[in-house]
Amino acid sequence: MNAEIRNVYCVGRNYKLHAEELGNDVPAEPMIFLKPSHAVLPLDGATLELPRDKGEVHFEAELVVAVGRNYEPGMSADTCLSAFAFGIDFTLRDVQSVLKKKGHPWTAAKGFKSAAPLTPFLPLKRLDMLEQHEFSLLKNGQEVQRGHIRDMIFSIQHIVDYIATHYGLGEGDIIFTGTPAGVGPVTSGDRFELFWGSDRQGSCTIA
Repeated sequence: MNAEIRNVYCVGRNYKLHAEELGNDVPAEPMIFLKPSHAVLPLDGATLELPRDKGEVHFEAELVVAVGRNYEPGMSADTCLSAFAFGIDFTLRDVQSVLKKKGHPWTAAKGFKSAAPLTPFLPLKRLDMLEQHEFSLLKNGQEVQRGHIRDMIFSIQHIVDYIATHYGLGEGDIIFTGTPAGVGPVTSGDRFELFWGSDRQGSCTIA
């Protein structure tokens, strides 16, 4: 999967309740960070190995959109985006807390291998398709997160324009659009399932 992916952009704190649950200010503009493409792997029921010696690992379920053509100024997200999926932004929370206090980049907390597993991509013909359903994450059969694009602080169009203007955006790039409230720790043996509406899109188990 990651052979087809170029840049992995991620939006931090794009849901107000999530920002509040971690004690963070709601941002005035999109907070963008990157994960390496090597962090991407399929959510196909496999068992994932995550770091065990760096403190708590947290799950963060997200809607992910794929860029199907090179962005040009003024281009609509409908034209630029070609597919969508769902992913888990695994985060080394203790590591991130230390990095934030020091004012350092988040790569060590966000960019490790297996930190960005994805469900299979679905065709995105129009952006309003994403308004049809909420997405949700189940942990060991219990719902822990639920989100909808209407609850985003920054719309997908705003995110596309912002990333393109500041960093560039082209075919093969993907964007993790932010996580809703409900993030929490991961332990060995946990099983995660991602749903769009009532349809399961992918799953994994933690080693």
